[in-house]
Amino acid sequence: MNELQTKSIHAGSIRPRFGGAVVTPVFQSSTYEYHGEDYHDVKYMRLSNSPNHEVLGRRIAELEGTEAALVTGSGMAAISSVLMSSLSPGDHILVQDCLYGGTTGLLDHELKRNGITYTPIDVQTPSSWNTSLQNNTRAIYVETLTNPLVQMADLEAVVAFARDHSLESVIDNTFASPVNCRPATLGFDIVVESCTKYMNGHNDVIAGCVAGTAQRVSDCRVTLNHVGGSLDAHACYLLERGIKTLVLRVNHQNSSALQIATEMARHPAVKVVHYPGLPSHAQHERAKKLLAGFGGMISFELHGGLEAAEEFLAAVKLPAVAASLGGAETLMVRPAAAVHGALSPEERERSGVTDGLIRFSVGLEGTDDLLADIRHALTTLSISEA
Repeated sequence: MNELQTKSIHAGSIRPRFGGAVVTPVFQSSTYEYHGEDYHDVKYMRLSNSPNHEVLGRRIAELEGTEAALVTGSGMAAISSVLMSSLSPGDHILVQDCLYGGTTGLLDHELKRNGITYTPIDVQTPSSWNTSLQNNTRAIYVETLTNPLVQMADLEAVVAFARDHSLESVIDNTFASPVNCRPATLGFDIVVESCTKYMNGHNDVIAGCVAGTAQRVSDCRVTLNHVGGSLDAHACYLLERGIKTLVLRVNHQNSSALQIATEMARHPAVKVVHYPGLPSHAQHERAKKLLAGFGGMISFELHGGLEAAEEFLAAVKLPAVAASLGGAETLMVRPAAAVHGALSPEERERSGVTDGLIRFSVGLEGTDDLLADIRHALTTLSISEA
């Protein structure tokens, strides 16, 4: 199978079909018969090796272009299993200077408590990375597209730097999904995704995944088993169902977001639009080279700042004001009040997250309907003539 859409439906399926079922059944059993297997081969749901887990592992590996993959109970379970399985007390890791808040929390609390340190690096300036390298540096961790400004690191430089210094390269590919980027084909060692987002795509599952070599995925599985981060069988079923439409959904969101971002960038009430598909985006040329599509995530600011943002969010009808992303329903949120609310005003300012910034996850609604709703909301603003 070569086509990603075909793989999203058939890769890793049980053959022959169990009982003739076209769809993988939900194997709700927590335990399975023992036939003298080695302990690590004993089937038990906490060990993430039920038939539902195994089908997903094989399918996601095909989508990501890796030897193996592992599904987890959340995106944070995926990230935790990777970092905890590769880093030991006394180790050091280089990380992108604008990370998902949950990842920063893991580094600041759980890993720090275990003697693991990190240094943020400017991912747009590879020439500066050497100054942060230490004798105990073991890995480098980045994101394909950042939250919420959808900036894009020099991914090729990250891979080259990691190889030159014998570091493990880890990337969070959540915002892109394997439809828009397959980091393993660029040379990354480990890919993590919050499957809660685009992979499942229906705002009804919390899940994650790890993809990489068979050995590294096995290492992550051992850690995941110890911390109890397994995914429930029914959630596996929902995730597999969601993945079947991944390519169709993301392609629509790519197209819709580009059209919406382009129109919004021209509107007099809009101060700035952050979207890698726009020529005005600082990493637009890089995104054109490395991404198959620019994604469904936009962020923008209105003239009028916080007051205008709150007026706009109160005026739109189709989008829900909610903090997740990647689902069928369009979602909008002010990161300063929700996603990045735990940061100090100074920290938010340094990262470019203003009080009036709105993060916009484009859903599966008709593009014309979304645009009509946005246009109407913009006309209600007291600063709309700015």
